[in-house]
Amino acid sequence: MIALGIDTSCDDTGVGLVRGGRVVANKVASQTLLHQRFGGVVPELASREHTQVIDGLLEQALAEAGVRLRDVELVAATRGPGLIGALLVGYTYAKGLALALGKPFVAVHHLEGHLYAALADHPEALPPFLALIASGGHSHLFRVAAWGRYELLGATMDDAAGEAFDKVARLLGLGYPGGPEVEKLAAQGDPQAVPFGMPLQGQGPGQYAFSFSGLKTAALRAVEKGLDKADIAASFQRVAVEHLASVVLRAARDTGLQTLLVTGGVAQNRALRERLEQAGLRLLFPPRGMATDNGAMIALAAWRRWSGQGDPLSLPAAAYLPLA
Repeated sequence: MIALGIDTSCDDTGVGLVRGGRVVANKVASQTLLHQRFGGVVPELASREHTQVIDGLLEQALAEAGVRLRDVELVAATRGPGLIGALLVGYTYAKGLALALGKPFVAVHHLEGHLYAALADHPEALPPFLALIASGGHSHLFRVAAWGRYELLGATMDDAAGEAFDKVARLLGLGYPGGPEVEKLAAQGDPQAVPFGMPLQGQGPGQYAFSFSGLKTAALRAVEKGLDKADIAASFQRVAVEHLASVVLRAARDTGLQTLLVTGGVAQNRALRERLEQAGLRLLFPPRGMATDNGAMIALAAWRRWSGQGDPLSLPAAAYLPLA
């Protein structure tokens, strides 16, 4: 079966194709340059840009896979969560394709797509395991009992991890997106130079929340004091990574689960990967090109979930859509 997946949940347009469970095309049109001068995503601009590039991106994906549009047997798109205007571009585009082709349509949860992305490199992965989704819009820790059965163990109480990196990057006068920029500057600094406190140290058993707003404010105070920017970046990254890792490792001890799936843009942070590798868990990461938002993960999720029954075209998109 050939599945087509489309994701326009935020600022990247993603179109991917999966054949027989293998990713054969993954095309992403980035909007980084469009939003860079604003220091973040402008929803109206993102939506308009999606409409401008989605046709060409579909053509590129089909060409890369060596597939004709009429060969597609399943059409899928991100239903939510995300920016509603951006979501609607890809979601209605996919519905129109499904209707025109006479093919079934599958609505995919964006976070579930991120989980399935890891299967591109680890098709053998089977639950149960823990899953950390850390990106610019999400910081969630799930217990995956089985595919389709998810329990939310913890989430951010304020900023998402990637959002905190973006905001600290802006404080330091760095570019957008901020994660790679902070990581690059951190390599030049002393991670022990600025004594940032560790967030939420008093959490009790069964509590796995994240919080980055206090750490972000501490970084602001350090900038106001004129401390070395590389040291601020290195110290911020050290504490942010340790906060994510400590919560996840505590959950691993409490649940007895020794396999951890890590996905989302922050999963590309080298310091986070190294810290988790030190813990001795079995780690599952998606391929680098599938850690951030993309259409291939949506196609892969739809292909894996396909049971012979599509979703109704009347099913609406949803800006807020809990996975569990």
